Amino acid sequence: MKAGDIIDDRYEVEGVLGEGGMAIVYRAKDIITEKDVAIKIIREETMKNPLNLTRFEREARAAASLKHQNIVQVSNLGTYEGRPYMVTEMVVGKTLKDALQIRGKFSFLEACDIMYQLCSAVYYAHQHGVIHRDIKPQNVFITADGTIKLGDFGIATFQNSAHITRSDVVVGSVHYLAPEISEGNPATPQSDIYSLGITFFELITGRVPFDDESAVTVALKHIKDKFPSVRKYNPKTPLVIEKIIYKACAKSPYDRYKSAVDMRKDIERILQNPDLIKEKRSFWARLFHKGE
Repeated sequence: MKAGDIIDDRYEVEGVLGEGGMAIVYRAKDIITEKDVAIKIIREETMKNPLNLTRFEREARAAASLKHQNIVQVSNLGTYEGRPYMVTEMVVGKTLKDALQIRGKFSFLEACDIMYQLCSAVYYAHQHGVIHRDIKPQNVFITADGTIKLGDFGIATFQNSAHITRSDVVVGSVHYLAPEISEGNPATPQSDIYSLGITFFELITGRVPFDDESAVTVALKHIKDKFPSVRKYNPKTPLVIEKIIYKACAKSPYDRYKSAVDMRKDIERILQNPDLIKEKRSFWARLFHKGE
Protein backbone atom coordinates (compact mmCIF):
# COMPACT_ATOMS: atom_id res chain seq x y z
CA MET A 1 0.00 0.00 0.00
CA LYS A 2 1.07 3.58 -0.63
CA ALA A 3 -0.32 7.04 0.05
CA GLY A 4 -3.30 7.73 -2.21
CA ASP A 5 -4.35 4.09 -2.64
CA ILE A 6 -8.09 3.49 -2.16
CA ILE A 7 -8.96 0.23 -0.41
CA ASP A 8 -12.36 -1.34 -1.12
CA ASP A 9 -13.67 1.99 -2.49
CA ARG A 10 -13.75 3.28 1.07
CA TYR A 11 -10.37 3.83 2.73
CA GLU A 12 -7.79 6.28 1.40
CA VAL A 13 -4.29 5.43 2.58
CA GLU A 14 -2.32 8.41 3.93
CA GLY A 15 0.92 6.83 5.16
CA VAL A 16 2.60 4.28 7.41
CA LEU A 17 1.80 4.44 11.15
CA GLY A 18 3.99 1.58 12.31
CA GLU A 19 5.56 -1.74 11.34
CA GLY A 20 5.82 -5.04 13.14
CA GLY A 21 7.23 -8.43 12.28
CA MET A 22 3.88 -9.72 11.08
CA ALA A 23 2.01 -6.67 9.80
CA ILE A 24 2.18 -3.04 8.70
CA VAL A 25 -0.23 -0.43 10.08
CA TYR A 26 -1.31 2.45 7.87
CA ARG A 27 -3.08 5.70 8.65
CA ALA A 28 -6.12 6.12 6.40
CA LYS A 29 -9.30 8.15 5.95
CA ASP A 30 -12.70 6.50 5.85
CA ILE A 31 -14.24 8.27 2.84
CA ILE A 32 -17.79 7.48 3.98
CA THR A 33 -17.59 8.59 7.63
CA GLU A 34 -14.67 11.02 7.10
CA LYS A 35 -13.01 9.57 10.20
CA ASP A 36 -9.32 8.75 10.58
CA VAL A 37 -8.74 5.01 10.87
CA ALA A 38 -5.83 2.60 11.11
CA ILE A 39 -5.48 -0.30 8.67
CA LYS A 40 -3.44 -3.29 9.80
CA ILE A 41 -2.48 -5.59 6.91
CA ILE A 42 -0.39 -8.75 7.06
CA ARG A 43 3.00 -8.59 5.35
CA GLU A 44 3.26 -10.51 2.09
CA GLU A 45 6.31 -12.47 3.23
CA THR A 46 4.77 -13.50 6.57
CA MET A 47 1.69 -14.83 4.78
CA LYS A 48 3.82 -17.62 3.37
CA ASN A 49 3.74 -19.27 6.79
CA PRO A 50 0.19 -20.63 7.30
CA LEU A 51 0.60 -20.24 11.09
CA ASN A 52 1.10 -16.47 10.72
CA LEU A 53 -1.98 -16.22 8.52
CA THR A 54 -4.04 -18.19 11.03
CA ARG A 55 -2.82 -15.97 13.90
CA PHE A 56 -3.63 -12.78 12.02
CA GLU A 57 -7.10 -14.02 11.13
CA ARG A 58 -7.63 -15.10 14.72
CA GLU A 59 -6.63 -11.64 15.98
CA ALA A 60 -9.08 -10.05 13.57
CA ARG A 61 -11.86 -12.41 14.64
CA ALA A 62 -11.15 -11.91 18.36
CA ALA A 63 -10.87 -8.12 18.22
CA ALA A 64 -13.83 -7.68 15.88
CA SER A 65 -16.08 -9.62 18.28
CA LEU A 66 -15.41 -7.11 21.09
CA LYS A 67 -17.17 -3.75 21.32
CA HIS A 68 -16.15 -1.93 24.50
CA GLN A 69 -15.03 1.62 25.26
CA ASN A 70 -11.73 0.36 26.71
CA ILE A 71 -10.82 -1.90 23.76
CA VAL A 72 -9.44 -0.64 20.42
CA GLN A 73 -12.44 -1.05 18.14
CA VAL A 74 -12.20 -3.07 14.92
CA SER A 75 -14.72 -1.63 12.44
CA ASN A 76 -14.10 -3.74 9.34
CA LEU A 77 -12.31 -6.80 7.99
CA GLY A 78 -11.35 -7.43 4.39
CA THR A 79 -8.78 -8.62 1.86
CA TYR A 80 -6.57 -6.42 -0.32
CA GLU A 81 -4.60 -8.04 -3.16
CA GLY A 82 -4.99 -11.40 -1.44
CA ARG A 83 -3.80 -10.13 1.96
CA PRO A 84 -6.22 -9.92 4.91
CA TYR A 85 -6.52 -6.61 6.72
CA MET A 86 -8.47 -5.12 9.60
CA VAL A 87 -9.65 -1.55 10.05
CA THR A 88 -9.52 -0.14 13.59
CA GLU A 89 -10.35 3.15 15.23
CA MET A 90 -7.49 5.64 15.24
CA VAL A 91 -6.31 5.94 18.83
CA VAL A 92 -4.80 9.37 19.44
CA GLY A 93 -2.50 8.97 22.41
CA LYS A 94 0.51 7.17 23.82
CA THR A 95 0.99 3.64 25.01
CA LEU A 96 1.41 3.20 28.77
CA LYS A 97 5.00 2.13 28.03
CA ASP A 98 5.66 5.47 26.26
CA ALA A 99 4.14 7.32 29.21
CA LEU A 100 6.24 5.34 31.70
CA GLN A 101 9.42 6.11 29.79
CA ILE A 102 8.62 9.83 29.99
CA ARG A 103 7.27 9.95 33.56
CA GLY A 104 9.01 7.08 35.32
CA LYS A 105 5.84 5.98 37.11
CA PHE A 106 2.24 6.98 37.81
CA SER A 107 0.71 8.28 41.03
CA PHE A 108 -1.23 5.68 43.02
CA LEU A 109 -4.59 7.24 42.13
CA GLU A 110 -3.71 7.48 38.43
CA ALA A 111 -2.53 3.86 38.42
CA CYS A 112 -5.78 2.76 40.07
CA ASP A 113 -7.84 4.63 37.47
CA ILE A 114 -5.86 3.03 34.63
CA MET A 115 -6.15 -0.45 36.16
CA TYR A 116 -9.89 -0.03 36.77
CA GLN A 117 -10.44 0.64 33.07
CA LEU A 118 -8.05 -2.14 32.04
CA CYS A 119 -9.81 -4.66 34.28
CA SER A 120 -13.10 -3.59 32.67
CA ALA A 121 -11.69 -4.31 29.20
CA VAL A 122 -10.23 -7.66 30.21
CA TYR A 123 -13.37 -8.78 32.04
CA TYR A 124 -15.47 -7.90 28.97
CA ALA A 125 -13.11 -9.90 26.72
CA HIS A 126 -13.27 -12.89 29.08
CA GLN A 127 -17.08 -12.68 29.18
CA HIS A 128 -16.98 -13.01 25.39
CA GLY A 129 -14.63 -15.99 25.47
CA VAL A 130 -11.46 -14.11 24.48
CA ILE A 131 -8.19 -14.44 26.44
CA HIS A 132 -5.73 -11.69 25.46
CA ARG A 133 -2.46 -13.44 26.47
CA ASP A 134 -0.29 -10.36 25.93
CA ILE A 135 -1.40 -7.70 28.43
CA LYS A 136 1.46 -5.27 29.01
CA PRO A 137 1.96 -1.47 28.93
CA GLN A 138 3.13 -1.64 25.28
CA ASN A 139 -0.33 -2.89 24.26
CA VAL A 140 -2.37 -0.38 26.26
CA PHE A 141 -3.09 3.12 24.97
CA ILE A 142 -3.94 6.17 27.05
CA THR A 143 -5.72 9.01 25.29
CA ALA A 144 -5.58 12.73 26.05
CA ASP A 145 -8.74 12.52 28.20
CA GLY A 146 -7.38 9.59 30.23
CA THR A 147 -9.36 6.84 28.48
CA ILE A 148 -7.57 3.48 28.43
CA LYS A 149 -7.72 1.28 25.32
CA LEU A 150 -6.46 -2.30 25.24
CA GLY A 151 -5.12 -3.25 21.82
CA ASP A 152 -3.08 -5.88 19.98
CA PHE A 153 -5.05 -9.11 20.17
CA GLY A 154 -2.37 -10.71 17.96
CA ILE A 155 -1.95 -13.80 20.14
CA ALA A 156 -5.40 -13.82 21.72
CA THR A 157 -7.17 -17.13 21.96
CA PHE A 158 -10.73 -18.23 22.47
CA GLN A 159 -11.53 -20.09 25.67
CA ASN A 160 -11.89 -23.84 25.15
CA SER A 161 -10.50 -23.55 21.60
CA ALA A 162 -7.83 -25.88 20.28
CA HIS A 163 -4.33 -24.44 20.02
CA ILE A 164 -2.88 -24.03 16.57
CA THR A 165 0.23 -25.98 17.50
CA ARG A 166 1.81 -27.12 20.71
CA SER A 167 4.52 -24.47 20.27
CA ASP A 168 1.78 -21.85 20.13
CA VAL A 169 1.11 -22.39 23.85
CA VAL A 170 4.16 -20.50 25.13
CA VAL A 171 3.60 -17.09 23.63
CA GLY A 172 3.47 -13.60 25.10
CA SER A 173 6.01 -11.30 26.68
CA VAL A 174 8.07 -13.18 29.24
CA HIS A 175 8.17 -10.30 31.76
CA TYR A 176 4.37 -10.40 32.05
CA LEU A 177 3.83 -14.14 31.57
CA ALA A 178 2.07 -16.23 34.22
CA PRO A 179 4.17 -19.12 35.59
CA GLU A 180 1.77 -21.80 34.33
CA ILE A 181 2.09 -20.51 30.74
CA SER A 182 5.89 -20.80 30.90
CA GLU A 183 5.39 -24.35 32.12
CA GLY A 184 3.44 -25.16 28.96
CA ASN A 185 -0.12 -24.98 30.26
CA PRO A 186 -2.91 -23.32 28.23
CA ALA A 187 -3.95 -19.73 28.87
CA THR A 188 -6.90 -19.01 31.16
CA PRO A 189 -8.54 -15.82 32.49
CA GLN A 190 -6.24 -16.21 35.53
CA SER A 191 -3.14 -15.93 33.34
CA ASP A 192 -4.44 -12.59 32.02
CA ILE A 193 -5.08 -11.52 35.64
CA TYR A 194 -1.42 -12.28 36.44
CA SER A 195 -0.38 -9.96 33.58
CA LEU A 196 -2.72 -7.29 34.96
CA GLY A 197 -0.93 -7.56 38.32
CA ILE A 198 2.50 -7.20 36.69
CA THR A 199 1.26 -4.15 34.77
CA PHE A 200 -0.05 -2.59 38.02
CA PHE A 201 3.37 -3.24 39.62
CA GLU A 202 5.11 -1.48 36.72
CA LEU A 203 2.76 1.51 36.76
CA ILE A 204 3.66 2.36 40.37
CA THR A 205 7.32 1.29 40.44
CA GLY A 206 8.47 2.06 36.88
CA ARG A 207 9.93 -1.44 36.49
CA VAL A 208 8.93 -5.08 36.15
CA PRO A 209 9.28 -7.43 39.16
CA PHE A 210 11.59 -9.93 37.44
CA ASP A 211 14.28 -9.01 34.93
CA ASP A 212 17.31 -10.56 33.26
CA GLU A 213 18.98 -10.55 29.85
CA SER A 214 17.87 -14.14 29.38
CA ALA A 215 14.16 -14.73 28.69
CA VAL A 216 14.47 -18.25 30.11
CA THR A 217 15.86 -16.88 33.39
CA VAL A 218 12.99 -14.38 33.64
CA ALA A 219 10.46 -17.18 33.07
CA LEU A 220 12.12 -19.31 35.75
CA LYS A 221 12.00 -16.39 38.21
CA HIS A 222 8.25 -16.08 37.65
CA ILE A 223 7.92 -19.81 38.34
CA LYS A 224 10.29 -20.21 41.31
CA ASP A 225 11.27 -16.89 42.91
CA LYS A 226 9.31 -15.17 45.65
CA PHE A 227 7.45 -12.17 44.28
CA PRO A 228 9.48 -9.05 45.18
CA SER A 229 8.24 -6.45 47.65
CA VAL A 230 6.48 -3.59 45.89
CA ARG A 231 7.69 -1.28 48.66
CA LYS A 232 11.29 -2.14 47.85
CA TYR A 233 10.89 -0.11 44.65
CA ASN A 234 8.27 2.38 45.86
CA PRO A 235 8.43 2.61 49.68
CA LYS A 236 5.26 4.72 49.90
CA THR A 237 3.06 2.05 48.28
CA PRO A 238 -0.17 1.73 50.32
CA LEU A 239 -0.85 -1.70 51.78
CA VAL A 240 -4.21 -1.91 49.99
CA ILE A 241 -2.50 -1.63 46.57
CA GLU A 242 0.25 -4.05 47.56
CA LYS A 243 -2.40 -6.64 48.49
CA ILE A 244 -4.15 -6.31 45.11
CA ILE A 245 -0.88 -6.85 43.22
CA TYR A 246 0.14 -9.84 45.35
CA LYS A 247 -3.25 -11.50 44.91
CA ALA A 248 -3.24 -10.96 41.13
CA CYS A 249 0.32 -12.29 40.91
CA ALA A 250 -0.02 -15.38 43.12
CA LYS A 251 2.06 -18.29 41.77
CA SER A 252 -0.97 -20.57 41.64
CA PRO A 253 -3.87 -19.50 39.39
CA TYR A 254 -6.24 -20.81 42.07
CA ASP A 255 -4.94 -18.20 44.56
CA ARG A 256 -5.52 -15.27 42.18
CA TYR A 257 -8.67 -13.27 41.66
CA LYS A 258 -11.45 -15.49 40.31
CA SER A 259 -12.21 -12.86 37.64
CA ALA A 260 -11.01 -9.47 36.44
CA VAL A 261 -14.20 -7.95 37.84
CA ASP A 262 -13.23 -9.12 41.36
CA MET A 263 -9.89 -7.35 40.94
CA ARG A 264 -11.74 -4.28 39.64
CA LYS A 265 -13.96 -4.23 42.74
CA ASP A 266 -10.92 -3.94 45.03
CA ILE A 267 -9.56 -1.10 42.87
CA GLU A 268 -12.97 0.59 42.83
CA ARG A 269 -12.95 0.70 46.65
CA ILE A 270 -9.80 2.82 46.46
CA LEU A 271 -11.22 5.15 43.79
CA GLN A 272 -14.37 5.66 45.87
CA ASN A 273 -12.38 6.24 49.06
CA PRO A 274 -8.98 7.81 48.17
CA ASP A 275 -8.21 8.12 51.91
CA LEU A 276 -7.29 4.43 51.74
CA ILE A 277 -4.11 5.36 49.88
CA LYS A 278 -3.27 8.61 51.66
CA GLU A 279 0.11 8.52 53.35
CA LYS A 280 -0.35 7.98 57.06
CA ARG A 281 1.84 10.36 59.06
CA SER A 282 3.27 9.42 62.39
CA PHE A 283 2.08 10.97 65.67
CA TRP A 284 5.22 13.20 65.81
CA ALA A 285 4.82 14.35 62.19
CA ARG A 286 1.22 15.34 62.89
CA LEU A 287 2.20 17.09 66.11
CA PHE A 288 4.98 19.21 64.54
CA HIS A 289 2.93 20.12 61.46
CA LYS A 290 -0.16 21.03 63.43
CA GLY A 291 0.50 24.75 63.37
CA GLU A 292 1.38 24.91 59.67
